[in-house]
Amino acid sequence: MNLRKIPHEKLIFGDTGTMPIKTLILALTLSLAFVMPSYAKGFLVGRTKQLPDLELALGNTGYGVSDHKYELETGVGYRLWIKSTGAKECAFSAPEFFANIWVRKLEVSKVEIKLALIHEIEFEREGAAELFFTPIKPGEYVWECEGLAHKGMTGKILVK
Repeated sequence: MNLRKIPHEKLIFGDTGTMPIKTLILALTLSLAFVMPSYAKGFLVGRTKQLPDLELALGNTGYGVSDHKYELETGVGYRLWIKSTGAKECAFSAPEFFANIWVRKLEVSKVEIKLALIHEIEFEREGAAELFFTPIKPGEYVWECEGLAHKGMTGKILVK
């Protein structure tokens, strides 16, 4: 069988089809656009929105926090100050959240730290860190001061 003499339409559909191969490739390419998951919307590096500060180790016992819930949107840039009074040590952890954001930078004491992924931010005494980020995947994420969630040092970040 000499394939060079067979029209390309017959190579794909045999004698019954008439769809050219270019049309088939275009149709398959367009269909993938609807199959591939898409999470973040918006302009990922636009102007950031300042979130209310998250203050840790508040109150007489040192187990208080200022905010327990944040509501965010994918594709929107945010700035979040995480501050600790130092009354209690806090290893601020949000592994699922950190894995689903794009980190632009983390600023600590006027030093910019550019990194791909954050594991935790540890406050051994009074201090602050400003996180610049963009959520890329919707979900409900939990943050906590490791080992102190049962004392109330925990919260949620809802990303729509």
